Amino acid sequence: MTRDGERVIELMNELGSRVSNVLSDMVPPAAQVHLLNAQRELITALMLIYENRVAPEPRTTRVRRARTSRRTTKRDSKIRID
Repeated sequence: MTRDGERVIELMNELGSRVSNVLSDMVPPAAQVHLLNAQRELITALMLIYENRVAPEPRTTRVRRARTSRRTTKRDSKIRID
């Protein structure tokens, strides 16, 4: 992870802790747990989006498959015409 990514994580965690301190008086404890889980999921999603945008795209090369030959059967043989 890049240094910028680490800074973003620190910023999000700081912001989350400040918001949770403000809401702790108004929000019941059970709801706080749900809010913390939602915050964790949001931070994870934002980090994945950030890394996807910052990281270089992997080079993709097209792989050619070898052609498979079909097995010949009795039905495939030529019929002799006299």
